[in-house]
Amino acid sequence: MGLRGMTLTLTNCGKRSYAVDGYPDVVAVLGPEGTRVGGVRAVAGTDQVPMAPPDPGPKAFVLRPGERARAGLYWRMAAEEGSYLRMAPRKGQAAVTLPLPDPLDIGPRNTLGATAWVPAG
Repeated sequence: MGLRGMTLTLTNCGKRSYAVDGYPDVVAVLGPEGTRVGGVRAVAGTDQVPMAPPDPGPKAFVLRPGERARAGLYWRMAAEEGSYLRMAPRKGQAAVTLPLPDPLDIGPRNTLGATAWVPAG
């Protein structure tokens, strides 16, 4: 049916607790050369991605050192390849570029929906 999905994992690698509330901030999908895949729109929630599972909605919680949270990313199959995500754990934090284990076949004029973070334990 063309629906694709992957899980993001956020691990608290620090020595202090980390407050989590909301959605991952996906700034951009980048192609194999590191250039932005044009026309991809990242949104909080999954209601704009046909047939994606429902978003649980944001709920505040705390990750102690070593604990993990997870969020889902959903999109519809298209022609271009995304090899990296430029993202942050939440809006207002510094974004990092992460290599993807498998490419996103997301392509131009597509929507990438993210679910809220939930504890992974």
